Amino acid sequence: MLSALMNFLNACLWPTRSDHHHHQDGDGGRQDGLLWYRDSGHHVFGDFSMAVVQANNLLEDQSQLESGSLSSSSSSAPPYGTFLGVYDGHGGPETSRFINHHLFLHLKRFAAEQECMSADVIKKAFQATEEGFLSLVSNRFQTAPQLATVGSCCLVCVISDGTLYVANAGDSRAVLGQLFKSTAAAGDVHATQLSAEHNASIESVRRELQALHPDHPDIVLLKHNVWRVKGIIQVSRSIGDVYLKRSEFNREPLYAKFRLRAPFSRPLLSAEPSITVHTLQPHDLFIICASDGLWEHMSNQEAVEIVHTHPRNGIAKRLVKMALKEAAKKREMRYSDLKKIDRGVRRHFHDDITVIVVFFDTTAWPLAPLLAPPDPRLFPCKMMMCCFVN
Repeated sequence: MLSALMNFLNACLWPTRSDHHHHQDGDGGRQDGLLWYRDSGHHVFGDFSMAVVQANNLLEDQSQLESGSLSSSSSSAPPYGTFLGVYDGHGGPETSRFINHHLFLHLKRFAAEQECMSADVIKKAFQATEEGFLSLVSNRFQTAPQLATVGSCCLVCVISDGTLYVANAGDSRAVLGQLFKSTAAAGDVHATQLSAEHNASIESVRRELQALHPDHPDIVLLKHNVWRVKGIIQVSRSIGDVYLKRSEFNREPLYAKFRLRAPFSRPLLSAEPSITVHTLQPHDLFIICASDGLWEHMSNQEAVEIVHTHPRNGIAKRLVKMALKEAAKKREMRYSDLKKIDRGVRRHFHDDITVIVVFFDTTAWPLAPLLAPPDPRLFPCKMMMCCFVN
């Protein structure tokens, strides 16, 4: 119990932050070429590790971890917990950056209104973020119509009061590492995927789209052996991509290559997340949240085994490097040679990859509602990974 108390207080007294646009030495993170990482840090209920590697010319992945009060009413108001988000942008970085700036603030506002954390709070935060970005696109459509074509997958995990909430729109993934008594002696860790994915490559997603849009026989098309919504985009749910949600943004001055031939009266994509609510148990050890760039190169089981069999310090960086080595192997090249390839060109070998690993200290769960931070200025823990210098 004493160690749990100390871990909680350490989280309160350990302010960590990185600037929204540039790496700074004081934020606790390090940069190695196109790889940025934070080897270890503390959150309310344990430790965490974060890493991101850039492949695109502009980094389209964004991510954040916030720990402390999850309410906007005051810095010491319940609910307490840890929030983490992975935002995998496409078509540009604008939507993922917008989510990074707004979603958590919306969540805190709705949590303050309900005085608790819930799936409904998270769902409302997604909706408010979507509406905010839609408003931005509307205001700038005549001068910056391409903003209507930018979107982002959105994966959010919230740990509060012994409960883990996982909300996802898109194809990022959250995987729980579990160690059950029956297999603990052998050290066999079990992978449980908690996020539902929304990618047209999945048959059930295609069936869902066809059922929702019976008047669009071409709602999913196979192009170059890849299933896409309207032959354009792989994900069926996202924040942004408003040119596929509102017909008024699928016209001039939008570039012709983005405009659909057939009109549509209802959104072709959705921003509504699939939400899983999981009661944490002693056999739940950690959760891995990552953009699809990681999962293209390793399975859920491989990822949890790597985390379970290696030190916590630097584990997110290890996962990213393992994915990069596999990407290099697939192209019959060495990892050392892959590292020499600059951003932009690097996208031909792998995607931007973001990984957050959060460990659970189950003894700290009952303490969070009982303890208030000694000084609101020192609370909460904050960590954001955004974009490198262009």
